[in-house]
Amino acid sequence: MRFGSKFMGTQISTAKAAAAIVGLLIALALSRDVAAQPAELRVLSSAAPRSILNEMSPVFERMTGRKLVVEYAFSPDLKRRIEAGDPFDVAILPPDMADDLMGRYKLVAGSRVDLGRTGLGVAVRKGASPPDVSTADALRAAFLAAPTVAYADGGQSGVQFHAILARLGIAEAMKPKLRPYPSGGAVEAVARGDADLVMIGVSTIRSVPAVTLVGWLPPELQNYIVFTASIGAAARQPQAAQTLLNLLTSPTGILSILQSTAQQMSELSTRSGLDSFQRRSRSAN
Repeated sequence: MRFGSKFMGTQISTAKAAAAIVGLLIALALSRDVAAQPAELRVLSSAAPRSILNEMSPVFERMTGRKLVVEYAFSPDLKRRIEAGDPFDVAILPPDMADDLMGRYKLVAGSRVDLGRTGLGVAVRKGASPPDVSTADALRAAFLAAPTVAYADGGQSGVQFHAILARLGIAEAMKPKLRPYPSGGAVEAVARGDADLVMIGVSTIRSVPAVTLVGWLPPELQNYIVFTASIGAAARQPQAAQTLLNLLTSPTGILSILQSTAQQMSELSTRSGLDSFQRRSRSAN
């Protein structure tokens, strides 16, 4: 009977050992599967640097083996999400918001880098007749002539859009024409034909091929949207986050930003020259 008890105990011990080994093998297999999957670097960004991030994303992924996952939203919405504890590694925000979050320990102190700025412009659907927006009077006439005008409702450009309408003295007259859209939606609405005109950051316009940049705002009305990048205080990939910031401020990243700006200026210069030629031709006839 005692022998049987020993034998039973040996069986139980062997079964426990086997179960432990199986559990270890499963854990190792799962860890290999997780390791095989590329880690993600999560970025919360305003829409302004979309084209730059699109260009830098494959470079970053080749350098680090990590996938760049970017979520775009209006800056105030991003700030609220960060305050609420949403997980992220890098935040691209206006300077004042970044500094405020850094002061409340939501972003790593001293990690902020300035990436660039974008001016405001006007766009129409590709193929549509572009209005003259070269002066304040011309811009006022273009807004009043457009059946519908889209803008970003909640973003920096949307705030500036309403301020410009007030400065032009047409805020009340424009109310029936205005079409507010969430982040990224205003330019897409013009591309679909749901709105006739949009005023927004030029870099956002450039990210949608189906629209044409008519022109930058006149100098007396122009405002620039500055964007910065910072590392999250609770970043899961802090080293990769720093690598991204280094890349964006490296000669490669700066060249990409400069090329983007140069292309915007070239497109605008070509369009302005064509419009000027067409106006002179009409006057001559």
